Amino acid sequence: MGSAAENEFEYTVYTEHELEHFTQRYSWDCGVACVTMLLDPAQRQELLDNFEQICEEEGFGQITWTIDLCYLLKKFEVPHCMHTTMLGVNEAHRKHNYYRNIIDKDRLRVSQRFDSANAAGIELVEGHLPMDAIVRHLRHGPVLLLIDAGLLSCDLCKHNKLKADFRRCFGGSFTGHFVLLVGVRRNKLLYRDPALRPRTCATSIARMERARAPPTDRDVILVYKEYRR
Repeated sequence: MGSAAENEFEYTVYTEHELEHFTQRYSWDCGVACVTMLLDPAQRQELLDNFEQICEEEGFGQITWTIDLCYLLKKFEVPHCMHTTMLGVNEAHRKHNYYRNIIDKDRLRVSQRFDSANAAGIELVEGHLPMDAIVRHLRHGPVLLLIDAGLLSCDLCKHNKLKADFRRCFGGSFTGHFVLLVGVRRNKLLYRDPALRPRTCATSIARMERARAPPTDRDVILVYKEYRR
């Protein structure tokens, strides 16, 4: 752990990875849309031209877990590492409607993907990756993050602000969503939200930390590829 001065420096350095935005086309493909943003033009076209076939081959249909995105990144040779507090299906999440309807359907498939990850060349790290480590990584590559959509709002376009304020005060049900962190400016994290039309959003580090709280299992995918121009 660095000194307070070092941490402050790291939080104020400006970095932004310039990615071509891609807006998700369905209610379920936010994670795949984030992966699409990380691909070069030829790879992106290959994915879009063969979208249904690739989804079928990957086995996730219309439900994507974070581990599915790792396999998709591996398919397109994007170097990455996944951090999570649960290497598998967390049965405790049954109490959340978001997970209750998909755990039984996907338990075996997802468990097999975790079990086969090492042989497939996918790096998994068990444990909670703190936000300061995520911020430091943004100097070197983007970060794909699982969040609770209802808790994240943008300070620039004010997207989701009223809903997020209400959720913080009165609670509500979890809605899993993937966003792509692309940089840091002063004490703000820059991110691309595939649910929105092309734009760069910004939010406080504290707000992003709240949005990634359980039941996300603290899923994070660090991408080891620079996109700065």
